[in-house]
Amino acid sequence: METDNEHHGMFVDPDFPAEESSLFCDYTTPLPKLLGDVTWLRPQEICKQPQLFPDDPVEAHPKQGILGDCWLLCACSMLLKNQHLLNKVFPPEQPLWGDRVYHGEFRVQFWQNGRWIEVRVDDQLPCVNDTLCFSRCQSPRAFWVALLEKAYAKLHGSYERLWAGQVCEAVVDLSGTIAVRWSLKGAESPQQPKDSQTQHTPNGMRLSELSLELKERCAISCCVHSAPTGIPELGQYHAMSVMEWTNVTTTTGEQVELIRIRNPWGRRSWNGVWRESGSGWASLEPSCSQALLGRTAEGEFWMDETEFQQEFDEVTVGCPLSETGHLQSIYTGSYLTHSHQIGGRWVKGHSAGGCRNNNTFSINPKFWLKVCERGEVLLSLLQYGHPEPPAEGRTQQHSHLQAIALHVWKVEKKHFNLMRTLNKPPLVSHTHAYNREVVVPTHLNPGFYLLVPSTFLQGAEGRFLLRVHSSCSTSLSVMKSPPPLQHCSEGEWETLSSHGCWSVGSTAGGSRNFTTHGLNPRIPFTVTYDPGGNNVKVTLCQNRPENSLHAIGFHIYKVPDGDSLLSPGAMSPVVSCVPHAHSQEVSVFCHLQPGKYIIIPSTYQPELSAHFTLTFTSLYRLYTPLSKISTSAVKKKKTISVNH
Repeated sequence: METDNEHHGMFVDPDFPAEESSLFCDYTTPLPKLLGDVTWLRPQEICKQPQLFPDDPVEAHPKQGILGDCWLLCACSMLLKNQHLLNKVFPPEQPLWGDRVYHGEFRVQFWQNGRWIEVRVDDQLPCVNDTLCFSRCQSPRAFWVALLEKAYAKLHGSYERLWAGQVCEAVVDLSGTIAVRWSLKGAESPQQPKDSQTQHTPNGMRLSELSLELKERCAISCCVHSAPTGIPELGQYHAMSVMEWTNVTTTTGEQVELIRIRNPWGRRSWNGVWRESGSGWASLEPSCSQALLGRTAEGEFWMDETEFQQEFDEVTVGCPLSETGHLQSIYTGSYLTHSHQIGGRWVKGHSAGGCRNNNTFSINPKFWLKVCERGEVLLSLLQYGHPEPPAEGRTQQHSHLQAIALHVWKVEKKHFNLMRTLNKPPLVSHTHAYNREVVVPTHLNPGFYLLVPSTFLQGAEGRFLLRVHSSCSTSLSVMKSPPPLQHCSEGEWETLSSHGCWSVGSTAGGSRNFTTHGLNPRIPFTVTYDPGGNNVKVTLCQNRPENSLHAIGFHIYKVPDGDSLLSPGAMSPVVSCVPHAHSQEVSVFCHLQPGKYIIIPSTYQPELSAHFTLTFTSLYRLYTPLSKISTSAVKKKKTISVNH
């Protein structure tokens, strides 16, 4: 709980105190060299007339201190290009220094696992010799970067846990967008486990294919994995921000694409032909050279596309977000105006089936994606992060991440068989990778798709968020799993699903309390094998908003031998599931003897309309549609069969 410092009347955050516990976590980085040297000062104790943001926007850019969090600072530079995102992260109209109501508290918001959360901190900042020792703004009087860094450190547990990270993770945390990493060297990402049954679906394009308009709108950073020849002082693993792209024409008529890079260290650090006094500028008209060099601020430099490809190993590209929250595709430039997200988890012994090499792959969480018309679809699987120090023998980079993958199958839900489907190659997929988020860009035709997220290791537990952004109308839902089913050596479990609706005036007959019950849709099936014990699970799910659910239920009737016409009013059901509660779904797990059956789903009251989904889980080849029963029922009893 927050408390006020009674002596000074200033807010002091007890959850992230101005102590060494907020600086260090495991003392494995160079940061512990600061032990005993750090003092905590508020901005008005560091300079006169502190500001949150400087008057000159160029002075607002971040400058790295002795903390190795260049990856976070690249994402901070992205915020300066997007005022609506900056206002989201730093809500405006907060009390500032000099305001009468100022009391040393600031609110910062981060996107975490599908939603925005607020982190509150005091403005006591770590200093050495009365100067900020970690990140700061170019302007010594501006403090938005230092406060954001402190809030992000609180979110992770300490400043030391910000040492080394991925730009793509920070970009997502500061915007909620989707970010991808592209290698500039053509190699796959390191430490990728081998899944013999999964083939990687590439992103389908590279940085050179982005239009100039998209390059300007995207959040783009570049990273070196080893010391580049033109920037020898960088050493290994350093990220920089791409500030500008422009095409120029040399005096000989040659087209050259120039890229303006910003080093968060605040030093230009570039020895190439387009350095400030480099030979490249002599190939341009003097006015053009002067204009481009005049746009470089402290820590910025120009290079051409060839040098860029040679010097950097990897780029991170964050999809632009409109002010209405719509993602802009970096593959086509189209706005993906439809979006869904749904959470899930891998639980050992229940839903952590591992990769497709394992015979338990089918127990992984499963989701239905319905695509209403052909369009662009961007799928992403994000595992919940667990910021923690690396375990012994594991690298800092992957210490808290599972190797995850996302697989997509096109299915015909009228004849869907889970095991048959999973034994086929997926339509598209992303191979297992030690990334917090994996992304699958694709175009999909209308229909139903099965999405299966998985970890590489069987039994690996974790939580995840599945996101779908699309240019076309889609729906995303969980595929309900049956209770644990016994192994049967003479059969194979399968899952079938059918869609239907209750229509007012024709197929909305209500419960058995009403004479119109027989008008409800009928779903025929056949049980061919009885292993003893429960052998069938049926689930009825109504597709309506939670605040307008109907009371629903269903009855299962045995069809007498030789009787092709079933009159529900003249017979008793063999199984009923009629809680008639206003629930999203109802289900029953039961034992049925071999024979022909019909299921009649209904609302409790007649003349209520809704779409529904019936899902069956049974032994392989238990269910065979009885087309004759369905047809005759339609003709002679005026019962409309379910639409598949």
